[in-house]
Amino acid sequence: MEPPSKDRPLPASDIGAEGVRASFRAELDRTRYTVVDEDWAGGVPAQYGVAPRVRIGHSKWFNLLWLIPIGLVLLLIGVAVAQGIRGLPAVHDFIRTYPGTSELPDNAPVGIPAWIGWQHFLNMFLMIFIIRSGVTILSDHPRLYWTRHSTPGKEWFRIQKPVPTNPLYTAKEDSITLPNGVGLPGRRHSIGLARWWHLGIDTLWLANGIVFFVLLFTTGQWMRLVPLRWDVIPNAISVAIQYLSLDWPTESGWSNYNSLQLIAYFVTVFIAAPLALITGLGMSPVLSTRFRKVSSVFSIQFARSTHFLILCWFIIFIVVHVALVLTTGALRNLNHMYASQDSESWLGFWIFAASMVVVVVAWVAATPFTYRHPRVVQKVGYALIGPAQRLFEHIDSKPGQYTEDDISPYFWHNGKYPDTDDYQRLQAGNFADYKLTVHGLVEHPVELTLEQLRALPHHEQITQHFCIQGWSGIAKWGGISMQTILDTVKPKPEAKWVIFYSFALGPEGGLYYDAQAIEQMSYRLTMLAYDMNDAPLSFGHGAPLRLRNETQLGFKMVKWIQAIEFVEDFAEIGGGLGGYNNDHEFFGYRQSI
Repeated sequence: MEPPSKDRPLPASDIGAEGVRASFRAELDRTRYTVVDEDWAGGVPAQYGVAPRVRIGHSKWFNLLWLIPIGLVLLLIGVAVAQGIRGLPAVHDFIRTYPGTSELPDNAPVGIPAWIGWQHFLNMFLMIFIIRSGVTILSDHPRLYWTRHSTPGKEWFRIQKPVPTNPLYTAKEDSITLPNGVGLPGRRHSIGLARWWHLGIDTLWLANGIVFFVLLFTTGQWMRLVPLRWDVIPNAISVAIQYLSLDWPTESGWSNYNSLQLIAYFVTVFIAAPLALITGLGMSPVLSTRFRKVSSVFSIQFARSTHFLILCWFIIFIVVHVALVLTTGALRNLNHMYASQDSESWLGFWIFAASMVVVVVAWVAATPFTYRHPRVVQKVGYALIGPAQRLFEHIDSKPGQYTEDDISPYFWHNGKYPDTDDYQRLQAGNFADYKLTVHGLVEHPVELTLEQLRALPHHEQITQHFCIQGWSGIAKWGGISMQTILDTVKPKPEAKWVIFYSFALGPEGGLYYDAQAIEQMSYRLTMLAYDMNDAPLSFGHGAPLRLRNETQLGFKMVKWIQAIEFVEDFAEIGGGLGGYNNDHEFFGYRQSI
């Protein structure tokens, strides 16, 4: 067959439209999965990681569990030193000059109003789900990097063994299991459900934070959380000496926090919390490709690592905060926060106790509820974060952010490899008999050989891949723009979605497939790739043809493509949720964040 040209239309399939549609759809799994049981996702076996490790130099690793005895020894040394210097005249005069609190303006409010108590509880309640689901997300790619190249051995932090030498080892194989009481949920590779918890609750946490900031600045309470005088620094040092010497400062949190508390609250409220939002958005593929100047300096991996360090800050803050609340006058402190009164009655304690019952019940019930009602978690999560996902999808990014010097030395493999007889036969013949079928709601359905695809106008781009698991990599892709395919087959007006069918089967059987919004097919960075880094696409990366859509996460970029269908709605395709991972593992069909 001669290469197609503008004057010679591409040959239509000899199979009738209904027959083509039925042939591919019949190979999909139409089961409606509604629970997470032992056979879920193909029965992914549990796999546990290792103690947290930090890389020292090029190849040495430090087990962070050693920080426990080291920290205890340093604490004992700190106590001994503080108690030793407390008796020195200079230190005594220093503490008398800087007793621990910095003066507030005369118009600063006194006391803790009830709305702060409610905000405090809601923040604590929401953070439980955010932290637990965040740890599950981390466990799906249990390695952290500082550069956008997720090269094994170059990570700075890991909770998994070194990557084995198997060249086809996948990122999914690298995921680990967490105890159900720690992760949300804890099961291995349950990142789809963890993301609904994380992103959905994030929206509530953000809304709670907006209300908090508005009330904080309209009531003047901000003056109690922002350092307004330079003497806050020596006062904080004084407080640290007093705490370490075990001769603790007088607590006056009702009217004025001590300077060490003030600095900790300021960092948490005005630095850590906003950074958590910013670094979270920094992991979005669509925002990273749109705001190129920012993402070129602060990559997804920099954002992911910083996000993790902020998580560590929150955990350390919570532990220290709760410990000091309970050891520096528990009844009075609990009354401040839970009863809005400066007394030592038991009212605040009982309100606190009731709130802890709610927290414990929610903690214990969250994972079992997720396993029994994953579709509820998916629907509620999408209702909360879906509007932002839809908004960001409309951003069409420009090419040209990266050059060949930016190409990653290692690009992770992922997915279940195709092993059907048809694919193996095509692979054995170097795909000489391969044909891409494009059909559905189009004016000109076609079948294209690999030779014909290569004869179409060539499209090339160097872009960054964002996997839902957290790894990333930059590669040069060569192939055909999806706009060229649109111009060739001419979709009908009623076509709203484009279905990509893979040769590969999913873990639970049935062809892997995914639905893409048709408007994204005309984006400048949406293409069908048959080359990667100036070489034919390898087996592990999707030969002979794979999708690139840089507004979406990697699982939506179907590999080993055998057919494309234009449809009005995906409700009757497979499980009806817009993709294999959505049907089976409760992902979402919109994943721009």
